[in-house]
Amino acid sequence: MTFFTGRLSRRRFGLGALSSLFSAPLLTSRSLHAEELSSVTLRVASFRGMDSTILPATGLADFPYKVEFSEFNSGNLIAQAINADAIDVGEWSEIPLAFIAASGARVKVVAAVDGPTTNQAVIVPENSPARSFADLKNRKVGYIRSTTAHYFLIRMLAKAGLTLADITPVPLGMSQGLTALKSGSLDAWATYGYVIPMVVSDGSARVLESAENILSGHYFIGANPVRLPDPIFRLAVADYINRLGRAYALLTQNKEKWAKVISPVIQIPENIVLSDLNAQNRPYRIRPWNEGDIRSAQNVVDTFIEQRLISTRPNLKSVFSNDLTPLLKG
Repeated sequence: MTFFTGRLSRRRFGLGALSSLFSAPLLTSRSLHAEELSSVTLRVASFRGMDSTILPATGLADFPYKVEFSEFNSGNLIAQAINADAIDVGEWSEIPLAFIAASGARVKVVAAVDGPTTNQAVIVPENSPARSFADLKNRKVGYIRSTTAHYFLIRMLAKAGLTLADITPVPLGMSQGLTALKSGSLDAWATYGYVIPMVVSDGSARVLESAENILSGHYFIGANPVRLPDPIFRLAVADYINRLGRAYALLTQNKEKWAKVISPVIQIPENIVLSDLNAQNRPYRIRPWNEGDIRSAQNVVDTFIEQRLISTRPNLKSVFSNDLTPLLKG
């Protein structure tokens, strides 16, 4: 879920549901002991153009605690940072969750996010002879390891009767993948975010196959389990998550403003950003996690087990925590 956006990476619902979920009042120094809350520092992972941009833009960055943002371009790196006690709060899709659970990483999922699955695709150079996924056999295909791109590449290959063994898979980071595709050293690239409309609009690439109907649209917000026992930390994290949910709700109702705010940050023309926002198949909505989220994530785990990328079936439920659930209910 980034990258240029995400989340990473998927159910329709109306704005009424959004507003009711985030009708709970935000925490302030008047509702808590100001000295206690002001002593908390949240180290938050943000994708470019996401949290660290949209919270100030919607007037919701008046935190009664300190927030230190760090930029990441993939959810798997955020999960690793939380495991290393370098980050306190961050977001990822079901795919990093599968590897988190399998590795026994020190991470707890405290909330879920329903979000769009548009702008996740396998792209090829504009002049590529590939017209179907079967045409990628024996070709060099880049992907971003342990992300939605990794997962939907496997699913697309399977649909064409192929496996990773039938291509030359090349794990690359976001910037490296873009450079490799444009230089001609990749035949295709499984990727996500605003990079897709960017390369399509400049004529350097085209979409071979979209992952819109492959991905579930489930994302997760994780928290640092080392600090979760602290009740003031929990209050601060819950307040942060509720603020982020409100920001999404406000910007969903004003996508022109959304595009104007993030365009200079992600360095994509405003008209392209707005077109992409208008094409989203569902809005972002933050909510408490539920058992259905675990079942959906299990399907992802099973796919990676079949590919022998995960050796044993992990206990997914052990990664989920209800510590913030009462604070996320309006």
